[in-house]
Amino acid sequence: MNSLPTLFISHGGPDIVLADTPARHYLETVSDLMPKPKAIVVVSAHFETDGVAVVTDPKPGMIYDFGGFAPELYKMVYPAAGEPALATKVFGMLEAAGLKPHTYEKRGYDHGTWTPMKLAFPDADIPIVQVSIDPNRNAAWHYAIGKALAPLREEGVLLIGSGHVTHNLRAYFSTLRHGAEADPVLAGKVKAFTDWFAEKLVSGDTDAILHWKQKAPYPSENHPTDEHLMPIFFAYGAAGEGAKGRRVHDSVDHGFFANDSYLFD
Repeated sequence: MNSLPTLFISHGGPDIVLADTPARHYLETVSDLMPKPKAIVVVSAHFETDGVAVVTDPKPGMIYDFGGFAPELYKMVYPAAGEPALATKVFGMLEAAGLKPHTYEKRGYDHGTWTPMKLAFPDADIPIVQVSIDPNRNAAWHYAIGKALAPLREEGVLLIGSGHVTHNLRAYFSTLRHGAEADPVLAGKVKAFTDWFAEKLVSGDTDAILHWKQKAPYPSENHPTDEHLMPIFFAYGAAGEGAKGRRVHDSVDHGFFANDSYLFD
């Protein structure tokens, strides 16, 4: 089997599975980007731990880690199996890289995993292993997680980082709840930030990417906290040395909440 690409997905809100939006329709096409994977490893921004953790659960349940959304969302199930043997292998690869992983024997799918997977792979017939982020670690550390797991691509395993290319929820909910027009100044800062990332990922400028907080325009306006961007560094590292990214989706919600997604190969 040829080596699979890696993906970074802006997973949207939990209601993306109900919304008639370009971001939802893009996620429905993800399976067309590659041959069918034998298994999937997902690094979700909503799985936060101290250090890196690997889920060994053979039958993950559901985590409805949100409130105030449509009642039908709390009844949705994504029944993809876990894969303990692959989880053990992932653990070993992370350990060999000096990353000191630990395991979770039981953990369900948070919405950073189940909502995009429900759209991308609706048959739920591909086993999934979940790997965490550490919100207190930097881009280079998450890049190292990706590098450690990169050989799995040769075995037909799809490596996905699920986060968001921008994630200023305070601005988002303020606009949404008050029915206000998007702040054009903030929208301009979002565009500058996302265009910068597109340029650096397309060119494979690893130094700039890993030092995004110092080099990207308006980092704090786009990520008041860092956790939703960390999966992009995992996906980039997992693609291997010399990898470059292609921006395969770039819609915007409410004038400024960007949904960029990338494929790395």
